[in-house]
This record gives sequence, C-alpha cells and structure tokens, in this order.
Amino acid sequence: MKIKQWLRITALLLLVGSAASHSAETGVTESEIRVGQFAAQTGPAAELGKRMQIGILAQFNAVNAAGGINGRMLKLVSRDDGYEPKNAAAAVKALIEEDKVFALIGSVGTPTTLAAMPTINAAAIPLVGPFTGAQALREPFNRNLFHVRASYFDETERIVQHLSTLGIVKIAVFYQNDSYGKAGLEGVMRALEQRKLKPVASVSVERNSVDVAAPLAAILKAAPEAVIQISAYKSCAALIQQAKAKGYGGQFFNVSFVGSKALSDALGEGGVGVTISQVVPFPYTSSSVIVREYQQRMLEASHPDFDFSSMEGFLAAKVFTEGLRRAGRGLTRESFVTALESLRDYNMGGFTINYSPKNHQGSRFTDLTLIGRGGRFVR
Repeated sequence: MKIKQWLRITALLLLVGSAASHSAETGVTESEIRVGQFAAQTGPAAELGKRMQIGILAQFNAVNAAGGINGRMLKLVSRDDGYEPKNAAAAVKALIEEDKVFALIGSVGTPTTLAAMPTINAAAIPLVGPFTGAQALREPFNRNLFHVRASYFDETERIVQHLSTLGIVKIAVFYQNDSYGKAGLEGVMRALEQRKLKPVASVSVERNSVDVAAPLAAILKAAPEAVIQISAYKSCAALIQQAKAKGYGGQFFNVSFVGSKALSDALGEGGVGVTISQVVPFPYTSSSVIVREYQQRMLEASHPDFDFSSMEGFLAAKVFTEGLRRAGRGLTRESFVTALESLRDYNMGGFTINYSPKNHQGSRFTDLTLIGRGGRFVR
C-alpha cells in the first residue's frame, strides 16, 4: 500500500513538474530574464540607439549587481535596425523567434517601431519605453505598448507656446519625410492652428539623408523668424550649418528625438542658441533624486558622459524593472503587463509615471533647453 501511494505521489509530482516546465514563460528561466532591444547601432541615427542602450544597461547592471529581480539576472539582447523600417521588422522578428526574449525595451524611432508593430501584436509581447512621441503609437490604445516619454504633440505645443510668448509668428517647419517627421509636423500644425497661425514654409528631407539644399532655399525665401525641425540630428545639423553660412539669423527649435548631444556634437560652436524640447529631467545637474541616481548608475557603468538619450534609456529601464518586481516570481507577460498597469503616481524622485488598464501614456513632462558655449546645455 505504501509503495502504491509513493508511486502515485511521484507520478503526480512529475506531472506537476512537467506542467510547470511547459508553462514557463518565453525568455524566463530560473536564473535569467532575456530582454530585447531593436534600435540603430549603425548609420546616421546610431548615436540615438547607442545612448539609449547605455542608459538601459546602466540600470540593468545595477539591478544585477544587487541580486537581480526575484533572483533572476537581466540580459539585454540588442539587434541593429539602422533606423530603417524593413530592418526593424526583421530585427524584432528575430528577437522574438530566435533570441526568445521575454519582452522588449527602448526601440528607437517612429517608422521603425511602426514597422515592428504587426509582429509585436501577433506575439502579444510588451514593449516598454519606445523612443518616439508619435501619436500613431498612442492612438488607438495598444495594450502591448508602454510609453515613458511625452508625445510629439506635447513637445511641439511647448515650442509653439514659447514662440508665441516671444511674439514670434513667422515660423517655418523642416521635417523628415516619414511617419516621424509627419507626426511632428501634425503637432506643429495643431499648435499653430490653435493660435490662428500657419507656417510660412513647410519643407521636408528624406530619412537618412543630409541633402538639404532644396528645403533650405525654400526656408530662406520665406524668411521665417524661427524654424522648427522634426528630423534626425545629421540633417538638422546640415540645415543649421548651411543656413548660418548663408547669413540666416533666425532661431532653430528641435524636438527631443533629434538627439541633443549628437546634434550639439555635430554643430560644435555653431550650435550656440539652438533650442531643444526635452521629455526627461535635466541630466547634468543633480537637482533631484532621479537625476542623482541616474548619474550614479552611469558612473558605476564607466559612462561619465551624461546626456538626455541615456537618461531616457535609464528611465525606461527603471519602469521596466519596477514592473518585473511587482509581477513577482511567477513572471509571465500577462502578469508583467498587469503589474505595469498598477504604476499609478509612480514617482521615481522627480519623474512620475502614470499607467492604468486603459492608459499607457506614462508621462507628459516637457522642458526647453538651449545649447550653450562649449556644447553645454542650459535650461
């Protein structure tokens, strides 16, 4: 009788163990959580992807050094998409099917993230902190996407509001001819329309191109007091440099996706006075708890070169790891999403995130910064 009872218990334990093994979530083992990132590591937008990755790893490394999340180490698997939509679609497919990642973090760009969305939705895999403010990734609501930054509508409203306060009404728009540029253009148009204004010129440049001769000619002909730029840092830098070489004395404004440090580095001393809207706290002065923590994590990772893009990666990783903690040891994609949706008034020490089952916007924080002498940023 005892032998039979022992055999039944053994069989039951084996059955439970087998079921547990089969129900284990993709990318999650007893000791590791695999996280995927698709972003430019090469090409004209490479600095954005590299800096975003540095910020993510600064937080992941600190978490791992402290014992991981519920005993599991975080492993970031990155694939280069070169800021090209077709490459992004292939990269995210490989991350899901070949690398077997649990979730995604820190994609970079509107066209690339949009191209990856069909695969993301088919796999029902969460993506936290995409580096894009496009409305097309916010409306309609998508349960798989968790935004950490404000939208381009928020940023362009802040810029136009500032210009309006200064009495500047002759405004031109220089935008990238893709979903990112058009999303920013729409934001500018909405903000201008609210003030019964229209741009004096609206000109575009192709993605990953620095051929700005034609758009520059149109801008100079319109003689705007200010130019709002919605493009990547190399094309924006090219336009600014060539405009100044031709004697243009107006102001230049950029949204955060330009990559502030990358733009400043490209412009050198020619960048003085260029304004950039920001969606994360100012990373250079330790004026808040979250900035001090960011700086500490970056120094621990041997990266004393603080900037806005790595700060955004760090914040995305902070949100990501908090979601993992709240999901508990029995981690699944579903429990992770539910845990993230519980982040209401989640204050990281100067930067607050708000999610709910019907709202994954996260933050609407915006700020304005200037490039000063020596490439330094001032608020």
